[in-house]
Amino acid sequence: MITVRQLSVFLENKSGRLIEVLETLGKEHIRITALTIADTSEYGILRLIVSDPENGYRVLKAAGASVIMSTVLALEAPAGAGASADILRLFSQEGISIEYMYAFSAGSRSILFFRTGDHEESLSVIGQRGLRLLGEDDIRNL
Repeated sequence: MITVRQLSVFLENKSGRLIEVLETLGKEHIRITALTIADTSEYGILRLIVSDPENGYRVLKAAGASVIMSTVLALEAPAGAGASADILRLFSQEGISIEYMYAFSAGSRSILFFRTGDHEESLSVIGQRGLRLLGEDDIRNL
């Protein structure tokens, strides 16, 4: 099963907290490929795709961060207008909900990182539709 490990860090909504996390990773030469932050008035959830998830998890834990490691799916998509909507429609048509997603584009392609309500069925849709699922080696080599 091809998945990508993601770090989720729970951050107090306090000035400088995000910098601390990013500096901790930087000091260990852990490259950030993608990130997103969801926040409320009291805390935020920082989701990261990094070059070395195991080491990232270890150093953040050692620094006192509240961090968990989980897996997400990563798909390559064209970077054209509407391409992401076209891909997400394939999941919607099968009744698969997208729990969360973040993405980035570089040149002519986009990378979508997401978690769905039904992992196995999502893999089935990906296989049936010939979508390009990326693994950690693919992400490291971007």
